[in-house]
Amino acid sequence: MSKSTKYAKILRAVSHYLVFFALAAFVVTCCSMLFISVLSVTLDIELTHDNLNTAAKLTFINVVIISLIFTVADALRRRLTVDIPIRRIVDATEKMIQGDFSVRIKPIGRFATDDKFNDIVNCFNKMAEELSSVETLRTDFVANVSHEMKTPLAVMQNFGTLLQDPNLPDEKRIEYAKGITDASRRLADMMTNILKLNRLENQQIYPQAAEYDLGEQLCECLLQYENVWERSGIDIDTDIAENVTVKADAELLSLVWNNLFSNAFKFTPDGGKVTVTLSATEHHAVVKVTDTGCGMSPEVGAHIFEKFYQGDTSHSSQGNGLGLALVKRVVDITQGEIGVESAVGIGSTFTVKIKRA
Repeated sequence: MSKSTKYAKILRAVSHYLVFFALAAFVVTCCSMLFISVLSVTLDIELTHDNLNTAAKLTFINVVIISLIFTVADALRRRLTVDIPIRRIVDATEKMIQGDFSVRIKPIGRFATDDKFNDIVNCFNKMAEELSSVETLRTDFVANVSHEMKTPLAVMQNFGTLLQDPNLPDEKRIEYAKGITDASRRLADMMTNILKLNRLENQQIYPQAAEYDLGEQLCECLLQYENVWERSGIDIDTDIAENVTVKADAELLSLVWNNLFSNAFKFTPDGGKVTVTLSATEHHAVVKVTDTGCGMSPEVGAHIFEKFYQGDTSHSSQGNGLGLALVKRVVDITQGEIGVESAVGIGSTFTVKIKRA
């Protein structure tokens, strides 16, 4: 303990004692004077100078002793009811500052201190829990990004090495160059999605809500994949209600539809079927995107909206596990709802509810 801290504690103790001394002196003096006055009048006793001098000395001694007792009692009270709880909170805070987010403070006994300290303890524990989960997500995010970047970079490095062969046939050169292009495009898409997701999660993108026809937007987004479904022979079935308007950010919602359509075509085998429906309730526009793909188990469905999570690793080269995380974040921002129903070997149905205008 430093000298300045010791001096501060001594001065604090002296100030507490002086406060109790002044209070006790005032109370005892007033009571003594009242008692002596009443006693002298009642018993007709004449107060002499010696009597008053003796009474004053005894009163002063009593005040000193009482003040000392009060000071010690108050110090013990503060030690048990204030200093110990505060010390617990400070120690836990210092551990958290050092990066230990697993620290928790045990509730303080209600008879030992003010229950308001438990309110602080509960808030601290909730904060520590949230920071712990954020730290876990951050660690997982960095690990996942590193892993996802490693694959396309390795592909580009390998193909780049192979392209250095002067005797490489033109067919192979074109194939390797295409591999580098695909890997670089995948890497660029991942970086774009990471930036979008980061801006969405940090509220750096503010929705520009406007009223528009949702059916028209769905048709426009779906037509962008015309070459995909024609090349794979996928049957398209649409049931889009007319004049269903919503008030939302059209650009943000286009991310939702493009990701859902992209996933539907990615997981639907050749000759399969993708169905898009739009209906309206009193308060919501309901969009359903159904595919006849591989489907997923309930365990996979429970994690499908997490960053970098890919339930079907056979299609991992076609994505980076960020699309549905983007979808979930956009739907949350627009105060909508999203859910998925799926069965292995049958397909999946994603349902999105957006508030109507």
